[in-house]
Amino acid sequence: MQMTNKMQPKYRSREEIEALRNECKSMVTKRAGLSAGAAVVPVPGVDVGADVALLMAMLPAINQKFGLGEADLSSDPKLKQYVLVAATSRGSDLIGRAITKQIVKQLLKRLGISVASKSVAKFVPIIGQAVSAGLSFGVMKYVGNKHVDDCYNVAMKIFEQQEADADLPDAAGG
Repeated sequence: MQMTNKMQPKYRSREEIEALRNECKSMVTKRAGLSAGAAVVPVPGVDVGADVALLMAMLPAINQKFGLGEADLSSDPKLKQYVLVAATSRGSDLIGRAITKQIVKQLLKRLGISVASKSVAKFVPIIGQAVSAGLSFGVMKYVGNKHVDDCYNVAMKIFEQQEADADLPDAAGG
C-alpha cells in the first residue's frame, strides 16, 4: 500500500548531499585533533571527559548539517518515521534523536578497548602520551566519520524517495 502523503522536499541535489558529507568530515578531523590534544594531558580521565563533551557537540552538529536532527524532523512526521527506519536499518541510533550523555557513554563503551588502551598508555612518559593521542584521534575520527557516512546514506535515501515522489501524481489534485 502506497502512502498518499509525500515527504517534504529536503535536498536539492546529490551534489548538495556530497558537499554536506565533505564539510562534516572536515569537522570530524578538526574535532579528532582536539581529542588528541586532550589525550596529551597527563591527568587520567581528562581525555575521556573531553571525548564525551566533543561527541555530545559533534554528533548533533552532524545531524543538524544534514537536516536529520530531532528538531529538524519534528515538523514532518512522515519524514521522521522514514529517517528513523532508514537509520535503524544502517545500525545507527544517533540519527533523528537527541544525543544524550548516556548515549555517548554507551558508544564509547562499545569502543572500550581503545579507551582502556589510551588510559594505560598515558602512564608511559612521552611515548605513552603520543600513543594515547593517536588512539584518541583514531577513535574520534572513526566514530565521527561513521556517523557522517550513516547520515549521508540516509540523506541519499531521502533524496531518492523525493525523486520517486516527484514522479507520482499528487493525491490532492492530480
